[in-house]
Parts: sequence; structure tokens; C-alpha cells
Amino acid sequence: MTPSTAGRSFPQHRPVTLARRGIVAAPHYLAAEAGLDLLKAGGNALDAAIAANAMLQVVFPFVCGLGGDIFMIIYEASSGKLYGLNGSGRSAQAATIDRYRELGYTTMPTYGVHTITVPGCVSGWNEAAQRFGRLGLAQALAPAIAYAEEGFAIGPGLHAALTRVSAHPETHRSWHTHFLPDGTVPPIGAVMRFPTLAHTLRTIVKEGPETFYRGAIAEQIAAFFAREGGLITREDLAAHQSEWVQPLSVPFKGLTIYELPPNTQGITALQMLGILDTLPLGDDPLSPQTVHLAVEAKKLAFADRATYLTDPLHMRIHPEQLVELDYLAQRRSLINPEQAQPSVAPGSFTGDTIYLCAADKDGNVVSLIQSNYMGFGSGLVVDDAGIVLQNRGAYFSLDPNAANRLEPGKRTLHTLIPSMALKDGRPAMVFGTMGGDGQAQTHLQVYTAAAHFGLNIQQAIELPRWLHGHAYDATGAETLLVEGRFPTETIHTLRQMGHLVQEGDAWLTAMGYAQGIVFDPSTGVMQGGSDPRAEGIAAGW
Repeated sequence: MTPSTAGRSFPQHRPVTLARRGIVAAPHYLAAEAGLDLLKAGGNALDAAIAANAMLQVVFPFVCGLGGDIFMIIYEASSGKLYGLNGSGRSAQAATIDRYRELGYTTMPTYGVHTITVPGCVSGWNEAAQRFGRLGLAQALAPAIAYAEEGFAIGPGLHAALTRVSAHPETHRSWHTHFLPDGTVPPIGAVMRFPTLAHTLRTIVKEGPETFYRGAIAEQIAAFFAREGGLITREDLAAHQSEWVQPLSVPFKGLTIYELPPNTQGITALQMLGILDTLPLGDDPLSPQTVHLAVEAKKLAFADRATYLTDPLHMRIHPEQLVELDYLAQRRSLINPEQAQPSVAPGSFTGDTIYLCAADKDGNVVSLIQSNYMGFGSGLVVDDAGIVLQNRGAYFSLDPNAANRLEPGKRTLHTLIPSMALKDGRPAMVFGTMGGDGQAQTHLQVYTAAAHFGLNIQQAIELPRWLHGHAYDATGAETLLVEGRFPTETIHTLRQMGHLVQEGDAWLTAMGYAQGIVFDPSTGVMQGGSDPRAEGIAAGW
């Protein structure tokens, strides 16, 4: 990392975590501690990551669950190689645009049984554990099972989510049965238990992960869909398989940053980083010039995302074309350093979520992201199984000309993106965040703050963030939302440059919950950071 910026000071809300034997950074303290316990028990980074992920499905079920998808980037120290895992599920074989038209939809629904795609999490756990794990799923899932059975204290994040979703008119009766059996939202500090989820996790341990797709649990899921009029069948579940993929990369400020290929938006993050890499940034990460150039890079990358990205089997171009250096230079040349562009065209070619990371004393590193998509996902929970079902299918389009149009057995474009940065072939930084469309934008901001301006990982995560996108109002205007801690002079200058700036609270959950680890190869010290916007920690030893 480069020396610290000579610009304004950047105080820390939390201290950075320093460790030499292992570290786990997660958005809930119980998850980080569960992962650390696995490391202390002789497990490796992969064991710790799965343990933390499973615990989050118990204590943070409004952002992840067994009914969601999973992605990982794994660095194996013994081989010095990087591996990518795509654990996302596909649409039902019966899911066609014509079928949805018959069901009365003119656009994809946001919630309900027709937004659900096959859950990929359990398969992803199995693939990764078999290839890289040391202790096995039984030991990795044990902490989550214990807390689901014995109970845990409800924190402010879960309480707020339960309050919000319980009032939503489209929330399914199965959700109310599972989360609010007595019909009321319990207060912060109340003890909550999920016995049906614990039983499902025990069944996975006892019968093996295959039971989720081809056994007793699959029967439960298929029967639930049949009762509720869903399109997913036992055959759709049985056909699911995770996929090992090759991460893509771009150079950025002396690092090589890796993201997963489509169907994730990892290429979008890489495009933004690649475009920004050689531009003249301001004096610090919050200066008007730095923010302006980053936002303009975002606009260019998102124009390409909307036009090209989807299941790679259905893309019109090769994903690698979008991050070729010559193409990034072409896109970079379109940026006006003095003025915001209201909109941009895609390039031309001829031919709610959790993120956690873990590292162990042997040098293995895991970047893991897992999600239900929008909070509690579809609003449905498989009866007597505790499986919160994602609404990832809502991201499909019913426009037959769209790249991400709905088709049978197709993986939708995913916002989920784990990342990792190498230097001289070894891990330098592992990072990620929840936040939907904001994930790629946060990758850009945190990597810039750490790699270019020299902030430590905790400072980089705590830095006031911005989020660019269409406003959720009648205007639909492109808005630059900034946290209230942003410098007033930066906001003033950005408005003069043509940005429609909206100021929010000091700490916005819309900016996502980020976690990261930075590695010092000279000392072996790991530096962990966790986002104060959530309830997590970086736990090390």
C-alpha cells in the first residue's frame, strides 16, 4: 500500500484489528467469533468462512440464508493459485416470458413465489469444503446449529428488519409463521430461536448436502412450491450444480485486483477500477476531483453492465473484452474531468447480502458473499424447514430484447461480488461489501482509499461513502447520495460540476456493510477492518 495521504485527517470510529494466526471479519460479532473458533480448533480459512456464513443465517437472516446464493474467491497458499466459485442458482425450466405474461406480469415481480430461483448456497458450501476445507461441514455448522436451537439475543439490525417486513403487505404467511409465531415483533435483547432451521442444518450434516437438492429436504422444498403455485420443481433442484470459474483482473495502483466473471457484476467493479487507475485523482479520497472521476467511471461501467452482463452462456460478447486495457482506455477518454455527464452510452463491440472474509496462519484466504437479495428475499420461508427463499429472480427482465431477460434454466445477473487483490502473486487485500448495485461502487472507493491514498483498512471502510444511481421517486433522476460526514466544500464543488447531490445521514446502511483484511508480507501481520454500519467485528488471534 502507498504512504498515507497528506490531505485531511481521517479519524477512526473503531481500531483496526491486528493478528498473526488468523482473522475473520463479518457483519455480526457472533459470526466472526464462530469463524475464529474454527481457526483455533485447527480449521483453515475456508472452514472459518463457512462457520461464519452459517452463523449469519441464524443471527442475520434478513440478509442471507439457506435459500440464497453464494460466491467465493479462494486463495490456496500451498499452490499459490486463486479459485472462483459461482454458487448461484437458475430459474425454473418452466420460467419463460410468455408464462409470466400468462400469470399477469408485465414486469418482473419484486416479491413472492415467482421471484425465486434455485438456492445455491448449500451446494457452494459443499463444493468449497470438499476441495479446500479441513474440518468438514459438521464442525463448521455446529455453532450455527447451537445458536438456532438454544437462542440468541436479537440485535438492532434484525429488530428493524422484522419490524419493516412484518408490515409489508406482500410478506407471505410462511414468513410470519417462522419469524413471528406469536404475531408480534420481539424487542431488542429478546431471545429468538429457530428450531426448524436447526433441524434442517442437522439434516444437511447427517445426510449430506445432496439432501438439499435430491433428498428429503428437496422433497420439502418442491412440495412447498407445489402448494404455493411456484414454478420450481424437484427436477429443477436436482439439476443444480455449483461451478468453478476463473476470476478476472485489472491492474490498479500497484495491485492486481480480482473479481468473478459474469453472471456477477464483478466486471463492473473491474471496469471502474481500470478506468480510474491512470486518471489524475485529487489530494485525498474525499476531494471533489477524486469523487467526480470515480462517479464518471461508474456511469461508463454501469452502461456496459446494463447492455451486456447476464449468464455468460447468454452473453453477446466475451466477458474478457470488457476489461481489456485498450477498451478501458477508450472508455476512460469519454470522461470530462470538469463536468458531470447526464448519461452515457454503452461501449461498442464488433464481434441485501452479507460479505465476510477469513485468513489463516498458513496464508489461505477466503472472500465470501451470500445473499437473499432484498432483505428477507421473496418473503417466503419453506414450511417446517426454516429456509428463507431468495427473490433473486426479480433481477431478470421481461423485455425479450434485454441481455438479462428471463429464460428457462438461466442464471440472472448478480450484484454479489467477492474480491481479492494480489501483489507479486500473494494476497495484499481481501475485501467486499453488501449493498446491491452499490457493491461495485464501494469496491472502487475502498480500494482507492487503501491502495492509492494509503488509509488503513478500518479507515478506508469508515470513510464517508457515496452511492450513485436513479432516485426512488417520480423523477427517477440520476442522484449522487452522500453520507452527511462528507466535506461541505466537496458537495458544493460537485454540484457546480453538474452532479445532483443528495445529502443523507452520517452513517447510511444503504452504503452497505463492508469487511476487509490487508496483509503485510514482511511481518505476516494481518490487518482487519469491519463496518460500523453493521454489528460486526474483525476477530483475530
